[in-house]
Amino acid sequence: MSTAPAPSGKGSVDGGLLAGSVFAAVDIGASSGRVILGRISTGSGTPGANTADGGPARATLDVVHRFPNGVVESDGGLRWDFDALFAEVLTGLAAAGKAAVERGETITSIGIDTWAVDYGLVNAAGELTAQPYSYRDERSRAAVARVHGKLEPARLYATTGLQFLQFNTLYQLATEPALGGLQAMLIPDLIAFLLTGQRRTEATNASTTGLFDAVAGEWATELFGPLGLPKDLFPPLIQPGETLGPLLPSIAERTGLPAATTVVAVGSHDTASAVAAVPAEQENFAYISSGTWSLVGLELHYPVLTEASRVANFTNERGVDGTTRYLRNVGGLWLLSECQRTWAEGGHRPAIGELLDAAAVLPPGGPRINPDDPAFIAPDNMPDRIRAAARNTGAVLPAEPAAVVRCILDSLAAGYARTIADAERLAGVAVDVVHIVGGGSQNALLCQLTAQATGKPVVAGPVEATALGNVLVQARAAGVATGGLPQLRSIVGAGTSLRRYEPLDLIANTVKS
Repeated sequence: MSTAPAPSGKGSVDGGLLAGSVFAAVDIGASSGRVILGRISTGSGTPGANTADGGPARATLDVVHRFPNGVVESDGGLRWDFDALFAEVLTGLAAAGKAAVERGETITSIGIDTWAVDYGLVNAAGELTAQPYSYRDERSRAAVARVHGKLEPARLYATTGLQFLQFNTLYQLATEPALGGLQAMLIPDLIAFLLTGQRRTEATNASTTGLFDAVAGEWATELFGPLGLPKDLFPPLIQPGETLGPLLPSIAERTGLPAATTVVAVGSHDTASAVAAVPAEQENFAYISSGTWSLVGLELHYPVLTEASRVANFTNERGVDGTTRYLRNVGGLWLLSECQRTWAEGGHRPAIGELLDAAAVLPPGGPRINPDDPAFIAPDNMPDRIRAAARNTGAVLPAEPAAVVRCILDSLAAGYARTIADAERLAGVAVDVVHIVGGGSQNALLCQLTAQATGKPVVAGPVEATALGNVLVQARAAGVATGGLPQLRSIVGAGTSLRRYEPLDLIANTVKS
């Protein structure tokens, strides 16, 4: 596939905005989604930036539509209401088009990122056969042993380099009664298909399926036969920056967008887009993409497929520009949000700032849990489960919300520190700084505890790393931004307020604005 052509007027400047440099990012997480307009603009700033006309560049985002997302009990399992999700995407794209027109702009392209591993099954007529299962459904747990009976875990890891998680796509597929005549489309690819009619699988998300060759960067088709999977189960691969095609006429009509509007593949696994927007100024850094889950690791130019890496349960996922995201999933702020939900149901609704302030004044050394425990995956009474986990370690965790919150954040910070140290050891790389991006970058207590636990400075921000990475890949495909990941990251750093936390400091300092 070819990349999108450069827009007319490329390199010209109109009021600081490069002509044609408006992009729509569809960014959907496990609990909410947004449609965002992104702009790459020039203006006063540090020389040496990387727009097509050579001027200094910044990226700005404008959220035009927000909508909820979440699993629902349906047809005997936990599923995503994909029909409602896609309707919200269309509403958001219509809002984006209207907002652009009001500013005298035209959207150049659309990029889509979501969570990983989940898929919908589509028949030859292009119809979704059922609402997609959620990775939080328990159905795949029983399939793990069946899969490992056909392919040993060591062989799987030597090929795919994928961290073992019971909800990985290959285990979910093992529960399907029949796959003949169907294609499995990962969630962002399914959205792109309904927008364009083009069936493709974006590579960064393909690498989370457990059926992707980490070295060759292709489908590991030698695994399909032993697992009884059709070799054409997934559509062909497409790389970030390549163009899928223009909108279907019916979609252009429903959204009011021009028929020439294209959909461009980005890092469709939201972590791939987030890592692309880490504002690192040096090559050796660790990152934490902190949200519902925490994705903790390093960016490498090669996968690490050793037995020691497998035993440590590290994953090798594809990144933008063929990089390897060497990381491990660690529990995330799902623990905190589920506690808040449970407390709210009981009539106690403290503001998050109040909870964090109360947790911050508690002494260190309190109870810790394993935030990766599978017992925390499904929605339920999270405070009770956390206290039970603490009891299993021999500790007593008070029921007060502040104590539970401090336990969560201490446990996450300790998990981050262990994971970064393991990644350094296994990859033979030493890092000097930890970047936290995503929602967790706003949690000052979590950032400070992470600096303390790792013994390394922590740079927090941007919050909207995923959307920025999405927009920047589109901008480069359009010829508006140029260069590799370091150049794209300099655009993020130029336009983002970052906060730095030192291991011994109690207060964060603003380092850029």
